[in-house]
Amino acid sequence: MSKIVKEKLDELNDLLPGQHSYSKLDDQIGSLILDHKRHPKAWYVFVAIGGLGTLMLLTSIVWLLFQGIGIWGNNQPVGWGFDIINFVWWIGIGHAGTLISAVLLLVRQQWRNSINRFAEAMTIFAVMCAGLYPLLHTGRPWVAYWLFPYPNILGMWPQFRSPLIWDVFAVTTYITISALFWFIGLIPDFATLRDKTKNAVVARVWAMLSLGWRGSAKHWHRYEQAYLILAGLSTPLVLSVHSIVSLDFAVSIVPGWNVTVFPPYFVAGAVFAGFAMVLTFAIPLRKWYGLNDLITDTHLDWMAKIMLTTGLVVFYGYLSEVFYAWYSGVIWEQALVQNRFFGPYAGLFWALWFCNGLAPQILWWPKARKNVVVLFVVSQLVSIGMWLERFVIIPMSLHRDYLPSSWGMYSPSVWDFGMFFGTIGFFILLMFLFFRFVPVINIFEMKDLLYKKTGDHVGDHHGELATAGKGAE
Repeated sequence: MSKIVKEKLDELNDLLPGQHSYSKLDDQIGSLILDHKRHPKAWYVFVAIGGLGTLMLLTSIVWLLFQGIGIWGNNQPVGWGFDIINFVWWIGIGHAGTLISAVLLLVRQQWRNSINRFAEAMTIFAVMCAGLYPLLHTGRPWVAYWLFPYPNILGMWPQFRSPLIWDVFAVTTYITISALFWFIGLIPDFATLRDKTKNAVVARVWAMLSLGWRGSAKHWHRYEQAYLILAGLSTPLVLSVHSIVSLDFAVSIVPGWNVTVFPPYFVAGAVFAGFAMVLTFAIPLRKWYGLNDLITDTHLDWMAKIMLTTGLVVFYGYLSEVFYAWYSGVIWEQALVQNRFFGPYAGLFWALWFCNGLAPQILWWPKARKNVVVLFVVSQLVSIGMWLERFVIIPMSLHRDYLPSSWGMYSPSVWDFGMFFGTIGFFILLMFLFFRFVPVINIFEMKDLLYKKTGDHVGDHHGELATAGKGAE
């Protein structure tokens, strides 16, 4: 067996260890939907928590529509508060799904197969939560259609030079492409569930969702074409969406915002936060449902490495902000850094540096990258740190303006917290309902991985690798 063949076989065995068959994969993943007994008590607990959070969100939105955005803590000079903080935070969380699904597909990374499905779902649900904030922040969401260019006799057109309008197009494009990409990837698995279920009504539902899929050569050909086209369209979104969000700040003249490092800094931060959230769900998921042989230590290791890499980029951004303020000689920039270090919100600033700068450094240690407790704790710290980053960027930059006479403090109201925790509850509810009613792991891609492990393989070593794979079984 050549060295290349052995390395490929070892990689495939790491991603799908143990003895598997196509029917076993169908049963192991499909039973999460077809067998309600597979769901532990934790599933019901988190659905209840998510339901309560969703009620909190609905209550906050109804009261907001009756009273106006004055119920929030926004004031002068802090016109952007929790609403924009949480908007940017949620948009960032969705980035890992697009990266895992589209970019890793195009570069043919096999380790994406076990985690891409729920990462894609996480993207859609996170963007749904994010979209609520700018819509409600306008104060009159019932006329939000004014933001879109449509023929009208009033001649009222959006201001296309405003990054806020770019946000509208970027976010709507992002959720549209992500939803299409997610649904098309589900079609073969819907057909598998259609054929497996014994309930006639449920079979009809799966049949409608699978769009008449029969697994013919023509179907696979069209599927692969559509999937690759959408992957190609999604890949630029990884860079463009959060770059456009960052321009909401970078094109302004507010100290701490008007810096050119924001677009790459925001993109890296989004991937950083996104992978932290993927790990937050992947670690309990594989424990509760016994999926350790599908979501393996190798998958956790790769995700931890990406989180470490993007975390270093983010921390470099923090240091560059300090350097820029010192090197520029601009007194307002220097005053902003001093305010962040020693001002009234300094505790949040240093907590940010700990969560995003120091805590992830433990991931240099290989054993830590495969230790689920360490990974889960680091993921939670990163999620908290990325929220603190948005707080540091927005209220901490706005509450000290050019004129001392316009300075003021920002304090979120109970309705700010109600909206924030409500969206978290809504996100949890959607994710756990997804675990119950949709294949959480891509069945046909895992079968493809099994085929490469035991049968015909990629590259110029087809026969040798196939023989080695079968011998390993």
